[in-house]
Amino acid sequence: MNDTLNSLDLAGLSESVDLECKAAQGRDGRGELPDDFWKSYSAMANTDGGVILLGVREKPPGSFHALGLAELERVRKALWDNLHNRKQISINLLGEQDIDPITVDDKTVLRIRVPRAPRQSRPVHLGNNPFGGTYLRRHEGDYAADDEAVRRLLAERIEDSRDERVLKGFDFGDLDPDSIAAYRNRFAAVKPGHVWTDLPLPDFLERIGAWGRNREEGISGLRLAGLLMFGRAEVIRDALPHYMVDYQERPEARTERRWIDRLVPDGSWSGNVYDFFRKVYQKLTADLKVPFQLQSGQRIEDTPVHEALREALVNTLIHADFSGRVSVLVVKRPDMFGFRNPGRMRIPPELAIHGGNSDCRNRRLQTMFQLVGYGDHAGSGLPKIYRNWAGQHWRRPVLYELAEPEQTLMELRMSSLVPERAVAELTTRLGNQFAAQAETGRLALITAQVEGLVSHDRLKQITTDHPADLTKLLGQLVRDGLLIPDGTGRGMVYFLPWHRQTMAAAFDATDFGSRMPGAEPPELGIEPPELGIEPPELGAKPPESDTKPPELATYHDWNAIPADLQEALLTLAAPVARRRRTSAEILRTTIRTLCTGRFLGLRVLAHALQRDADDLRKRTLTPMVQEGALLPAFASTRDPRQAYTAAVTDTTRLDS
Repeated sequence: MNDTLNSLDLAGLSESVDLECKAAQGRDGRGELPDDFWKSYSAMANTDGGVILLGVREKPPGSFHALGLAELERVRKALWDNLHNRKQISINLLGEQDIDPITVDDKTVLRIRVPRAPRQSRPVHLGNNPFGGTYLRRHEGDYAADDEAVRRLLAERIEDSRDERVLKGFDFGDLDPDSIAAYRNRFAAVKPGHVWTDLPLPDFLERIGAWGRNREEGISGLRLAGLLMFGRAEVIRDALPHYMVDYQERPEARTERRWIDRLVPDGSWSGNVYDFFRKVYQKLTADLKVPFQLQSGQRIEDTPVHEALREALVNTLIHADFSGRVSVLVVKRPDMFGFRNPGRMRIPPELAIHGGNSDCRNRRLQTMFQLVGYGDHAGSGLPKIYRNWAGQHWRRPVLYELAEPEQTLMELRMSSLVPERAVAELTTRLGNQFAAQAETGRLALITAQVEGLVSHDRLKQITTDHPADLTKLLGQLVRDGLLIPDGTGRGMVYFLPWHRQTMAAAFDATDFGSRMPGAEPPELGIEPPELGIEPPELGAKPPESDTKPPELATYHDWNAIPADLQEALLTLAAPVARRRRTSAEILRTTIRTLCTGRFLGLRVLAHALQRDADDLRKRTLTPMVQEGALLPAFASTRDPRQAYTAAVTDTTRLDS
């Protein structure tokens, strides 16, 4: 036996990793490998990995009950037999060290650690056909991947470099001559006297990788990398219909859609990747203070912050999946910089941050940037960003992924790890309760104050405490009333009581690139860039001049709701709450009534309706969102801040 755990330990584990518990009792109650094990194995391998416990029941969510396996070896043998059966599962990712018995509350259960599958092994699927047999892990559980998601996984597996492809029907006339001239001038300045400098244009483009030959098909032409780097936006969209690059400067240190400067492919410039980099880098660094330094008699205009922003911008472009439905988005705010690229990382974020590992999605683009002095060597870009940011004594960068739609986001905050204003605010509101906290407890509260929320994962990034100790700490802060929890398992986050909905992220719900059926556009008259056929800015007026819809109140915690509203909600929910069973139609109608004119979180709805939260979400809320009857506050179903409001129908508008 390697470990002895209890139910509280499992609750902590569920915040550290994706955890799935299965009773696995079989018909005789002595233990059997359940059929749905393979869906969880596939889903975890195709997403972020996780842990499956056989012999443990989790019901309700967050409450663990160890049942044990009387015939554990029978279950383990069945597992190994099927792992090597290609008719059952496409690949075995497990070793002996990944499957071991542990003791939970004096019961013996089987722990299976499922790693995140390498790109070359995805999709991990049941049976022989990835279409219909591939599963993905989402907040609610394991879901069959649609054909588009499977094709994307297959493309990632087959194509080491997504921008290598030689395009048919594209030629030099599709490129912007001014972009090429600017690149060649930069190349000559960075590499004076280089033998490529004076080559004719076709030869130069071939040397840098923009033009190439497909030897299997016997054709020569423009590579996708060349079109992205130097093409015109309207031509790029012929090859990549969802291509969009977007820069926004926002005036205030809060999540909002208002901008004071914006750059998108609107016809006034080429719209290609190289010009986007040149223009955006100047905007990002325009206000940075540069200390006076001399080197060899010349002033140095570069600083570690310049270097970090340059690396972040290049990384965003060279790792982007330009075939995805999400735009490249760069946000500048007084307090932070945000970078978003379509597609998840090809290697786990923790490995990328550590450095030394690289699997670039667009290697030709990476090479072209490196040739003119932008972008570091493979595997060293992210460590340099973290190192340079730490050198300014600013908060550790936030790097995270979203699965729906797939995207990677990085936020660089220009605030100290322990900002004086945050400490003063916490001292004023909490007094001795804040002062009495140990160092990690104070850091957790400060993080929640500065960043709008704190999580188990975020504390692991900024402290050296053991994950189990962090779980106990967060639990104690909740019991003391200093933090309000929201979500379950790995999606659990914690808010300060006085500002649960003020997460200071660079990106808001409309940035995440997905609009549910029936949702209104984020700005009146302006279609989100990811969904429009042409840039939304053509002919559109700035959002500041539009009349924005009124903000709806949002409630995640029942105790934070005013007493009169609590009473009103309970009255509205009474037809469902008083009955153990009710029809699906009555339940849906009641939920729409409760959510009309306000956003209600899952726990609030479950409390009012007297229903199990997990069951309510799976069976009712998620289908209502998919049908357009409810609108989610956030595009990602995994977002722990998720809340719901009733969709505004034509009838509702007429009645208002």
